[in-house]
Amino acid sequence: MNSRRRPTINSYCGFALAAAVLLCLSALTFPIREPLFRSVVRMSDTALPHALIAAVAEIGLLVSVASAIVLAAWTWLRDRESFGVLVAGGCGVVAAYLASEVVKVLVAQARPCRTIDVSIVIACPDIDDWSWPSNHAVLAAAVATACVLTVPRSAWVVCPAAVLIAAARVSAGVHYPHDVLAGLGFGIVVVLSTVPLLRRLHTTLSIKVDKNRVVNLD
Repeated sequence: MNSRRRPTINSYCGFALAAAVLLCLSALTFPIREPLFRSVVRMSDTALPHALIAAVAEIGLLVSVASAIVLAAWTWLRDRESFGVLVAGGCGVVAAYLASEVVKVLVAQARPCRTIDVSIVIACPDIDDWSWPSNHAVLAAAVATACVLTVPRSAWVVCPAAVLIAAARVSAGVHYPHDVLAGLGFGIVVVLSTVPLLRRLHTTLSIKVDKNRVVNLD
């Protein structure tokens, strides 16, 4: 029962390995970001309908959010301990987004649609809306990590959704590949750090409350 309710060490190790691979790939693809970006956009332009790319790039994140909402409702009704994991994960999602916004401003990398002459399928964001890391990728990975730590079977939905969202942001012409790779890794790392920290804090506070109750009863 506990293995179903609590994130297992295998879950943490799996996500940690995935984050490490993604961040390494981001570093490796940075030197070849422009030719790689052109290749991805060119290939997507000939292989996929523009409307599909635009839909996934702009509203694909709603699939991940909807999955988290469904899990929140299900765990609230059926398994409050798992609901607590999801709440901690949700705090991690917020932290990941805020941290990503700070990093974007500090790095201030221009988007490829501002510097490279290629066709794009969605509007290029404002000039001061920086590129690295991709907020969409950060949020998609963070939500996916929170969901899988809560209910491992949700990986079949949220993990492919996160990958597709990240790929669509490149195919749409608004991010370099290293932007989304770093975003995915960043989102995983923040949630993976936040969940055990908040759960440990919750356990500590619960123990203190229980001790106070005992003292008051005496």
